[in-house]
Amino acid sequence: MPDADELVANALAAVRGTDVRQAERQLDQLMVGTGAADGATAVDAALLARLVRGLSRLWPRGWQPADVDRIANRRLGSRAALLVRAAMAAQRRTQAEPVPAWWDDQLRALTTDVRDDDVLASWTIAEGLDRADALRTAVDTLALVESLPPIAVLRPPPGTTGAVTARPAGAARSGSPMLDRVRALLAKAESTTFPAEAEALTAKAQELIARHSIDEALLAAGAERGDQPGGVRLSTDTPYAGAKALLVQEVAAANRCEAVWSDDLGFTTVLGWPADLVAVELLYTSLLVQATAAMLRGRAERRSGSGRRTKVWDESFLNAFALRIGERLRTATEAATDAADRAATETAGAERLLPVLAARGEAVRERLDTLFPGVTRHRLSVRDAEGWSSGTSAADRASLDVGGGRKPRQVPGGPDRRPPGRR
Repeated sequence: MPDADELVANALAAVRGTDVRQAERQLDQLMVGTGAADGATAVDAALLARLVRGLSRLWPRGWQPADVDRIANRRLGSRAALLVRAAMAAQRRTQAEPVPAWWDDQLRALTTDVRDDDVLASWTIAEGLDRADALRTAVDTLALVESLPPIAVLRPPPGTTGAVTARPAGAARSGSPMLDRVRALLAKAESTTFPAEAEALTAKAQELIARHSIDEALLAAGAERGDQPGGVRLSTDTPYAGAKALLVQEVAAANRCEAVWSDDLGFTTVLGWPADLVAVELLYTSLLVQATAAMLRGRAERRSGSGRRTKVWDESFLNAFALRIGERLRTATEAATDAADRAATETAGAERLLPVLAARGEAVRERLDTLFPGVTRHRLSVRDAEGWSSGTSAADRASLDVGGGRKPRQVPGGPDRRPPGRR
């Protein structure tokens, strides 16, 4: 009889092929095991060992625990994602030092470090699976992990030089009282059913975010740190992945960041300085909730018998919402920057802020060119005028114009606006 490693290799090769019957035959062989008394245990150990090795090879290729968890859930479902989490916890116990704190924080948010020698058996029992289903899912999960392509390395991975000393992207005193206030304001904006209240709460949050970003920029310039821009990945999965990616791009641009959409992997990478990355993540998460709620309300208000397909209407609504929000975010950021620059000029006797922001913006663009040299542009089409108009109105109700009482410029229907780049 073949040993456990050979059985796993044969099953994996069959799953990657196109012969369904051969895949089932190899799965049957995997169930039979090595023929020894502990054959099933040996197969489980071989599967876990290969899965752990596959995960360890992903980290130098740019993947992070949250990324692997996201794509496992996207491609194979929640059961596979839970197996991946357990395998990542097992892999962490064998990971060579140094391991950065942000890495452990990210992994801890996904799973607890349960010391279990029989990971597959425990997962099988917890999910209520029979042996065949458990092995099938495990082999599919292993095939996914070993097939993932390299992606941009946003932070030094565990076991490499700089893994501990590198400043975490998005750290930027993320536990500060000011950011706690921002989170509280956005949470209230998401929960209220009154558009005017949501507008005021979100506007105040954006005002605080803009001031915080400027303070961080001046502080970093004075400290003369050797940092470079970092990055985060935000989920832009189906449904309406393009509209979500457009929203990320608009929020990122308003906060001096760059965004690249990886449609096939279900996320958008945002590059920028720590305080700005925190702002983008907070705002995108909140505005997506607000946009979805407004879209659902808009569906109910649509004219009966309009004959429009819901999906086409939804996409047009969300695209319009994203573009309008982006416009208003940029207006708010420009107002805060102008006010801060005037204050800096009066205090220092010469312009200080704008050159600092310009240098930081150039550093972000250089980081983009380094990590994504082949980025392209992609156009999104608007196919429903009613959805476009409704989305624009919804974004107006979620106005972020903190710079004054100017009436927003109407975004014309059928925009020729290029959304996030795709790799």
